[in-house]
Amino acid sequence: MYEQVIQTLRAAYDRKVEERAQRPLAPWKVAERQHFLDLLRTENKQTLLEIGAGAGHDCLFFQAHGLAVTAIDLSPAMVAHCRSQGLDAHVMDYAHITFAPESFDALYAVNCLLHVPKRDLPGILAKLALLLKADGLFYLGQYGGVDQEGVWEEDHYEPKRFYARYLDEQLQAVATEAFDLVAFRAVPVEETHQGHFQSMVLRKRGPALRPPNAV
Repeated sequence: MYEQVIQTLRAAYDRKVEERAQRPLAPWKVAERQHFLDLLRTENKQTLLEIGAGAGHDCLFFQAHGLAVTAIDLSPAMVAHCRSQGLDAHVMDYAHITFAPESFDALYAVNCLLHVPKRDLPGILAKLALLLKADGLFYLGQYGGVDQEGVWEEDHYEPKRFYARYLDEQLQAVATEAFDLVAFRAVPVEETHQGHFQSMVLRKRGPALRPPNAV
């Protein structure tokens, strides 16, 4: 199922580069991005990987504010657009990221992992955790607040995209299998969206402490 979803998404997003490049960001998205940048600065994080970078709006923002940014997207057309703007961009999907372990101080993923089938998300998150350096941060944000999985039949993209959306407690439960939860907020969004935006800051989990008398 995962491979079928990825092929469909790649075809859909390859056709929407110009539309997504010209789309302005909603004010609440700008605020979310700024909050994460403020946290990265507070903790002196330097390197960031954006997963599902799309047209590169957020990558350019973080790069302009001094971070060393790497972008990945499953769409070759989106990656080509990112590269045309001077970004270090690579064609990779969520399950096949080839960077070495502990390559980044931070990860950033907005409305991309909601395309991963629910049965596959725990394994994907476990792989993403390996990319972070010790104490690394992960911003995971996506539309949710409802329990759904399947192709969005009203989608204006072709092929229509697959979505997996979670109730707040469901998403937190999955994410905390691989990370520690730093913060979670339910952000109201446009009336055209059912549910809300789930804003989550996660931290790479350190090694479990051994009991003093453990052999």
